[in-house]
Parts: sequence; structure tokens; C-alpha cells
Amino acid sequence: MALFAAARQGRKDDVELGKGVWRRAHDRFTRGLDRYYQMLEGVEDDAVYNGLVTVANDLAALLPRVREVCARAQRQLPSTGQNIPGALTAVHRALSRSGNSLAAAAEAAAMSRLEGERWGIASAGLENVRRRAALVEEDVAEAERALKAAGLQ
Repeated sequence: MALFAAARQGRKDDVELGKGVWRRAHDRFTRGLDRYYQMLEGVEDDAVYNGLVTVANDLAALLPRVREVCARAQRQLPSTGQNIPGALTAVHRALSRSGNSLAAAAEAAAMSRLEGERWGIASAGLENVRRRAALVEEDVAEAERALKAAGLQ
């Protein structure tokens, strides 16, 4: 059953996001989010876990915004390959940065987990995760602003 749902979602993604740079930007963000959630597995310290889950939920709330930016960009300037439509270079740059920032947040979450388990000091690591997550939100907001500035929103 899940196989068919995944196939349907893939077709829906092809229609909305295309198969080019906008799809890849969306998928990269999704993979970063998955990576972050994987860091939660096995966290034994309740304080660390609760702090990381709160940040995870905030990051997950950004996914529909990323999808909307990518879908709008695809509707206006479709991409089927590696070439970034020139009018939307700033949008793609901000989306790429959001994926990188999300990967850094996942890495910070992993380090926070290790610090909490090893030293019992979760607060410093969690603050770093929150800072990284704030950068992700800023990058997504920048992509939205760049799309609007390009006159495509």
C-alpha cells in the first residue's frame, strides 16, 4: 500500500515541482528534515529530546512554504534540467542555503545529543540548534521575498 502512495506522491511532485532545479531544491529540504528527525532516534535525555522535537516541529512547519515557493517558481519558469532560470537565481540561492542550513541544524542536533548524553549539559547545544534553525527560517523567508521581487508571486 505504501508503495502505491509513494508512486502517487512522486507523480504529484512531478506535476507541481517538475523534474529540474525546483524539485531538487524541495527534495533537498525534505531530506534535511528527514535527517534532523533521524537525530531524534535514541535520545535518552528527556530535556534534550523535548528541546530537539520543538525545533523539529518548527522546521517541519517550513516545508509547505518551501514547497509553495518551488511550485510557484516551476509554474512561472519551469525547469527540467540543471539550468537555473536567470530571473530566479536569488530564489534558488536562498532555497539552496535553506537546505544547507537545515543540514547544519541536523548536525548541531546530533552534537547536542552527544553533549547531553556525555556531559549532561544540553542547554548550550540546544541553543546552537535553535540558532541554526533560525537561519533556515531566514533562508526560506528570503526565497519568498526573492520570488515576490521577481514579480512571480
